[in-house]
Amino acid sequence: QVQLVESGGGLVPAGGSLRLSCAASGRTFSSYAMAWFRQAPGKDREFVARISGNGGSTYYRDSVKGRFTISRDNAKSTVYLQMNNLKPEETAVYYCAADPSSRTTYYYTKSSSYLYWGQGTQVTVSS
Repeated sequence: QVQLVESGGGLVPAGGSLRLSCAASGRTFSSYAMAWFRQAPGKDREFVARISGNGGSTYYRDSVKGRFTISRDNAKSTVYLQMNNLKPEETAVYYCAADPSSRTTYYYTKSSSYLYWGQGTQVTVSS
């Protein structure tokens, strides 16, 4: 069992930056690939970024490449999402998720690939 707790959300003007954190419980954090998803009001949850268990591999949705960076500190059992140059349309609840399995890229973006989820943190980008 893994429990995930996100933090770091808030209100930021367009073009601003935020760093989200997701702290995980349990002693096997490094065995999980971790990801961030987001869900805007009235929209489906969408994939944002994923990082492998050892942090050596990352994967992003196209619209955030070059602006968002996912990273992890396995000693602290924490995954981060640095978000720069935020846009109003990126206002959403951001969730972190843990995947205990090795997968091909096709499955990285699927919510069903992730076994554990946090409660989410609100990010609001004002125009």
